[in-house]
Amino acid sequence: MRKTARYTSLAVSGLLALSSLTACANDAASSTADTGSGGGGGKGETVKIMVGGLDKVIYLPAMLTQRLGYFQAEGLNVQLLSEPAGVQAETALVSGQVQGAVGFYDHTLDLQVKGKSVESVVQFSHAPGEVEVVSNKAAGDLTSPKDFKGRKLGVTGLGSSTDFLTKYLAVKNGVNVSEFTPVAVGAGPTFVAALQNGAIDGGMTTDPTVATILDKKAGKVLIDMRTPEGSQQALGGPYPSSSLYMQTDWVNGHKDTVQKLANAFVKTLKWMSTHSASEIAAKMPADYSQGNKTLYTQAVKSTLPMFTKDGVMPDGGPETVEKVLKAFNPNIKNAKVDLSRTYTTEFVDKAAK
Repeated sequence: MRKTARYTSLAVSGLLALSSLTACANDAASSTADTGSGGGGGKGETVKIMVGGLDKVIYLPAMLTQRLGYFQAEGLNVQLLSEPAGVQAETALVSGQVQGAVGFYDHTLDLQVKGKSVESVVQFSHAPGEVEVVSNKAAGDLTSPKDFKGRKLGVTGLGSSTDFLTKYLAVKNGVNVSEFTPVAVGAGPTFVAALQNGAIDGGMTTDPTVATILDKKAGKVLIDMRTPEGSQQALGGPYPSSSLYMQTDWVNGHKDTVQKLANAFVKTLKWMSTHSASEIAAKMPADYSQGNKTLYTQAVKSTLPMFTKDGVMPDGGPETVEKVLKAFNPNIKNAKVDLSRTYTTEFVDKAAK
């Protein structure tokens, strides 16, 4: 890492670490102790799932499935754990700490070229749900990815999907990845603080962080990829992002358990498609709204278009992801990726029946 990136990261690392530890403690507690609304307590087969930020709206189906009691109805005792970035959820999965990860599908391609066999078993989305925002101070000169050169741009973590997408937008618009500085600032308060104090000029994040930035008038939206249309415009096609992915060997050895997980998640996605943002928000833990239920409901409403209704991989989605990663990732650019091994629809097809 270049010195500028290292020093800028260090400037926010203290705040990020504190916030992340607090968030992890709060999320883990709410996921395993809130049995009154279908929480992780109770009897049944135990499955641990690491989420790349439980309170992020893009990963909302994880906690919502638990709150609706669908895991429990399938005879599962699902323990939802949280890390601030998807790349950390990936690490937890590969190291065997958990059986599943809720994060971006693109990690399955990245891991395959590294010799790890991981596959998406339920595809929550057909758009990234990500937003590139810019600080008010930088907004006059930073009007498109063409202006990324020389900028400090926030991502949840280095090697995360926000990092991947930021690099793609840069390369697509003629800016080399070495010409800007990615800064790991997490999400939520740490991201907002970094934007306000000038640690970053802009960055990629999701709701409810986006809603908070706009409410505080701390920045502006540069690129909105919360809808299929936004994904098409920015990335050239559907971009399957948030998903439940698992190690292929574990899936093949525990098909009954994976089917139960798929049943629960597909039921949740269908429920989401027939309920309003306010009804969905009302089911979530109270602390997710951070004291502003109206703002949180708006965040859910803005992000709802990204979700699938059936958990099925969108047509052309894996190809879009491969194209994006090959544009800047030398490991993938020079490798043969077998997309058929990065996802399966076996379980969601059965769940639909």
